[in-house]
Amino acid sequence: MEKIPRGYYTRELREEAVKLVMEGGESVPKVGHRLSISPSTIRYWVKASKEGKLQEVGKQQRPLTELEMELARVKRELAMVKVERDILKKATAYFARESLPGTR
Repeated sequence: MEKIPRGYYTRELREEAVKLVMEGGESVPKVGHRLSISPSTIRYWVKASKEGKLQEVGKQQRPLTELEMELARVKRELAMVKVERDILKKATAYFARESLPGTR
């Protein structure tokens, strides 16, 4: 999972992530992957929620700029394309090896 630049997550997003973990029974890594947020961040939010301090989380963080959000999106997309490329390289090598005479 590609990191999102350090920035601001809305209160609603934090509450929804905590709700998915605590009430929805979802695992922290699964919620993190679904929301593209680090599992350690979600664990921190869950801990803060249990202590009643979730509202105070993120007060000192600045909002992400449009440029930072676009950069994070492009980096995630590039990472996915690289994985797809590597899979295609391996598949091509596998099928090329099978088409050679004298090989399985």
